[in-house]
Amino acid sequence: MANINRVVLVGNLTKDPELKHTPSGTAVCALRIAVNSRRRDEAGQWVDKPNYFDVSIFGNQAESSAQYLSKGRPVGIDGRLDWREWEAQDGSKRQAVQIIAESVQFLGSKGDDPEARGAGGGGNQFVPAGAAAESADFPQTADDDIPF
Repeated sequence: MANINRVVLVGNLTKDPELKHTPSGTAVCALRIAVNSRRRDEAGQWVDKPNYFDVSIFGNQAESSAQYLSKGRPVGIDGRLDWREWEAQDGSKRQAVQIIAESVQFLGSKGDDPEARGAGGGGNQFVPAGAAAESADFPQTADDDIPF
């Protein structure tokens, strides 16, 4: 029986992208996106419930994403889930689930100005994110937080 690990999300960036590099020099762009789901509250009214997801993009697409994306910008992500576990400095076990992007779609632009997209930012086209590095290639931070 084959396993399937696929995630497709469309949401808005909650902060500006963060570009780092692995020890081997691979570019890694960290995004955090908010995706709303709708539900009824106690009064029966529909309300949005935000869901927040951490996304990592590797290679040339990471550099393009860091350059052309910014807080509030809508983005489409096609990728896979990645679960990681590590030991914090205090000896406790930590874990996280994040999305490894295989393609990123830049949606809209600041102020919906078509010229603000810039070269390579491209309208609404999925762009391969390049080869995704393995979880072991993530740089670890000195503190106990997740490294992105």
